[in-house]
Amino acid sequence: MTGKAALATTVFGIAMVVTVVLGVLSSRGRRRTLAEWSVSGRSLGVVFVWLLMAGESYTSFSFLGTAGWTYQFGVPILYLVAYLGAGYAISYLVGPAIWTYAARHELISIADMAEHRFRSRAVGVSVAVVGAVFLVPYIQVQIQGMGAVVSAMTYGSVDLKVSAVVSFVVAEIFILVSGLRGTAWVSVLKDVLVIFSVVFLAVYVPVHFFGGIGALTDRLVSQKSEWLTFPGHTSAGHGAAWFISTVLLNGVTIAVFPTTVTGNFSARNPNTLRRNAILLPWYQLLLFIPMMIGAAALFVLPQLGNPDLALFALVTKALPAPVVAVIGVAGALSAIVPMSLFMLAIGNLCGRTLLGGGNGADPRSARARGLGRASDDGGQTSDDRGRASDDRVKRLSQLVCLLAGVIALAGALWKPETLVQLSVLSYEGIAQLLPPVLLALFWRRMTASAAIAGLAVGTGVMIGLYTSGNDPFHGVNGGIIALAANLLVVAAVTYATGGRRTARNASPAVELKQP
Repeated sequence: MTGKAALATTVFGIAMVVTVVLGVLSSRGRRRTLAEWSVSGRSLGVVFVWLLMAGESYTSFSFLGTAGWTYQFGVPILYLVAYLGAGYAISYLVGPAIWTYAARHELISIADMAEHRFRSRAVGVSVAVVGAVFLVPYIQVQIQGMGAVVSAMTYGSVDLKVSAVVSFVVAEIFILVSGLRGTAWVSVLKDVLVIFSVVFLAVYVPVHFFGGIGALTDRLVSQKSEWLTFPGHTSAGHGAAWFISTVLLNGVTIAVFPTTVTGNFSARNPNTLRRNAILLPWYQLLLFIPMMIGAAALFVLPQLGNPDLALFALVTKALPAPVVAVIGVAGALSAIVPMSLFMLAIGNLCGRTLLGGGNGADPRSARARGLGRASDDGGQTSDDRGRASDDRVKRLSQLVCLLAGVIALAGALWKPETLVQLSVLSYEGIAQLLPPVLLALFWRRMTASAAIAGLAVGTGVMIGLYTSGNDPFHGVNGGIIALAANLLVVAAVTYATGGRRTARNASPAVELKQP
């Protein structure tokens, strides 16, 4: 191992120890209940929710996939900034409504919400399964990203697979112990390093290689103009129609994306979500920097084999080892923070609804979970039973977190895919949850059978298009076609089965006011 590699590896090792310690200590002195573990007891203020949501949106994909797609295709990568901006605008409108509904009924996931809304465990289980399945590819994105970052920052001394295993172990330790609060605290360290790294690179890279950003832009326009127009360089199918349909689909899907909802549920009140929806789009401006670096790599590293390594190949070529190590740690934490949040979201989805016996199909579910004081014949109060049930569901949720991580790790080790493709796949699948989770809160006539039928058809169409190589379909994002089929089935089944009559059994329509 060379001196530069040894230095970078040492810095990385120290950073991982600090990460684990910070995450574990974050829960010190707090009751380790299910609500505290899963949504921080709904107690986080504006700063921590902002850090948590920024950590969820600025991931290793932002470091690697953004630069990689810019290097490979060019302008289609702008969909990333566009859909995040649109998504936060939509979240400003519907996020407080979702928070209010969940807080009033003591719900911790979108599966809980769907089950409670329809008084149907079958709907809750369906939402939990689909949400969990399509979150696993996003965990794989972070594991693969972590492996690529660490291998690059250590100049190839640490193997990709070893890096992937390390990231999995670090994330699992503090998420199993501290839950969402641990992720929020680690986000503080991560965002400080990310902001420092990308701002430094924004100045250094164009000046070092081209003499300034203007010279880089001039070369891009004169020599690589194909990268600046749709559908981009060698990017068949990613034209203007794909861009618009993907921005629409992903923007709306942010509102029900399980990790976004998990972060939102941790907020102290709905106003915290509104403030964050205003602040978060500004954070996404940092994404233009990896795009610029991907464009710079076109000229500096024209024969790069793996586009996802464009940013770190450029960094290791131009910068001294200590700076490479700091930027590498920022990239590594950008994998660990969202990875832990994704695993936690899967645990929330499945722990109570799928494995814990349900949460609220009965409108008196809060009392049934043991919030009263009545004593049974054995002298055990319902409070005692409630705490025992809470502990059991928490353990099940933690087990699901572990299993989800193991599955994603196996995918990263034995069936790696391009980072952007995995990201797009996750959003297309989770978009099919929009009718049973979001639309159902505002459309009282919608029935449980309609929700399940629409979800089955939408998911089937989406998988069929993807596996047959027809996504994009005639230039349109396959997920939005699947969602259209989903909505048509929901409407047809609702009216065919007498939605007006069955709506009497549904949960009351969501109210926008704060509880």
